[in-house]
Amino acid sequence: MQVVYEDNHIIIVSKRSGEIVQGDKTGDEPLSETVKQYIKEKYQKPGNVFLGVVHRLDRPVSGLVVFAKTSKALSRLNNMFRDGEVHKTYWAIVKNMPRETEATLTHWIVRNEKQNKSYAYDHEVKNSKKTILKYKVIGHTDHYTLLEVNLMTGRHHQIRCQLAKMGCPIKGDLKYGSPRSNADGSISLLSHKIEFVHPVSKETIVVEAPLPDDNLWRAIAP
Repeated sequence: MQVVYEDNHIIIVSKRSGEIVQGDKTGDEPLSETVKQYIKEKYQKPGNVFLGVVHRLDRPVSGLVVFAKTSKALSRLNNMFRDGEVHKTYWAIVKNMPRETEATLTHWIVRNEKQNKSYAYDHEVKNSKKTILKYKVIGHTDHYTLLEVNLMTGRHHQIRCQLAKMGCPIKGDLKYGSPRSNADGSISLLSHKIEFVHPVSKETIVVEAPLPDDNLWRAIAP
């Protein structure tokens, strides 16, 4: 965990792949507990530390996660995320070069809870949700392409599912068609940048994540 922004009301950290944001059935210590411990030690706070989880990243994904340090910030951030007022930009290293260097993808996604997987369709089907993202090519090597992705909707595994449907699975993402895993179990998807108006001070906050410690990321990033 690396703290990239902090004030009295919010803290933004860069999550490593493999960390979970909130506790789950694995029993592994979540990032939220690590951040609480950091706050407790830094400010020598007695008793329980308040920390609100306002959004999540899939376990194998790395990059920026925003937490609320006060209840006022939590309720306002929850509304901002719900209303699309927090702008997140992702970087994804994918296999294959898409046909278009810049495009909007629209699919209908069905989530399979048992498999913890989503399926994308080109037309509306039963129990599907309309799903939209925009991407553009911002880098490439001989074998891989780096896409900048902006979500217009927020669905389960949306980026992973839609890019795979396009024929460009994310590197290391076995669940969505990558031919092999990454050595560390990650997938090459980074929550790269986050922009929003601070829920209390009303200042514009723009934060970027450090690149993963990986030669391919360093070679392909602009």
